[in-house]
Amino acid sequence: MRCLISWGAAVAAVVGFTAMGIAGAAQAADSVKIGAFLSVTGPASFLGEPEKKTLEMYVDRLNKDGGIQGKKIELVVYDDAGAPDKAATFAKRLIQNDSVDLIVGGTTTGTSMAAIKVVEPAAIPFISLAGGIDIVEPVKKWVFKTPHTDRMAAEKVFADMKKRGIVKVAMISEDAGFGKSGHDQALKVAPAYGIEIVADEVYSPKDPDVTAQLTKLKNAAGVQAMFNFGFGQGPAIVTKNYKQLGINVPLWQSHGVASKEYIRLAGDAAEGVRLPAAGLVVAEQLAATDPQKPVVTAFKKDYEAAFKTEVSTFAGHAYDGLQMALAAIRRAGSTDKAKVRDELEKTSGYVGTGGLVSMSATDHMGLNPSAFHMVEIKKGDWLLSD
Repeated sequence: MRCLISWGAAVAAVVGFTAMGIAGAAQAADSVKIGAFLSVTGPASFLGEPEKKTLEMYVDRLNKDGGIQGKKIELVVYDDAGAPDKAATFAKRLIQNDSVDLIVGGTTTGTSMAAIKVVEPAAIPFISLAGGIDIVEPVKKWVFKTPHTDRMAAEKVFADMKKRGIVKVAMISEDAGFGKSGHDQALKVAPAYGIEIVADEVYSPKDPDVTAQLTKLKNAAGVQAMFNFGFGQGPAIVTKNYKQLGINVPLWQSHGVASKEYIRLAGDAAEGVRLPAAGLVVAEQLAATDPQKPVVTAFKKDYEAAFKTEVSTFAGHAYDGLQMALAAIRRAGSTDKAKVRDELEKTSGYVGTGGLVSMSATDHMGLNPSAFHMVEIKKGDWLLSD
């Protein structure tokens, strides 16, 4: 069974799942059930939609090859539309009604944090696809994540600025979820890189214009560069308004915009913007000796052939989450949740689209800043710029 269920259809879906009764339970025993709640629609759709496509593509492929340990993989996907309350409801439904063995999902920091309150007491392995560091720090027994953290992004950006002699920075960020977490982490790590935040503004993800905030930053004394933390349409609006105001200091974005959709939305205003990103977006530009190169080039080829659109790092997060989940199930020799959790925590030397992953009891992400590459947008494309 593989499905995408929206919030509006959820009640009917529950009736359907309940009606399966004993037959459904018997079928589940002969399958591996992977659950997901993703932001397929709503403001984070350009993250969630490629995640959904990736999970579906590889589950279909694996099932054609015989599944896992002789069992069919069932994928149950709900669309939370980016709403934390819906994410928590769907996480509960995946556990209580769908009886999934493991959850791979949580497109955004907000939806992931809401679901953690459900998955932790339920003792079910959960691999988040979101960037906020609070998802895994402090370590939560049943919670893991695939993307680089917002703290790592801030560290990579500030190291890049430091190399260019920049010490006075203006920040602008979304006022919730990933943007707020990234903003807070940036303020914490800036002093370690000799960076002074001389001006600081926020905006709502729904704001159609941020020229008022950017004007304040532009007029702040001594500003040498600007740094935006956010995802979705917000950073594209920031970028377009930035150009409209004629701001002549360089602009950095976070890894929350590592998608061609950002470049499309921002247009020529994105030219010259710098950001940290996974090797996936510059797959062909990686050195031949880079252990990631065969992985990211193969994934990029598969994704773009299947969907006729450019791959994004967010699709890669879903790929890594699914692959690590299934590897843990294989090593555990079953879908016993405690055993799978333990094997996830033992993940070591996994080469994924996000980097080389080695987890531990004190690190449920397993990446370090070297997994990031600095890229610059040139002529509407990514240019490796480490």
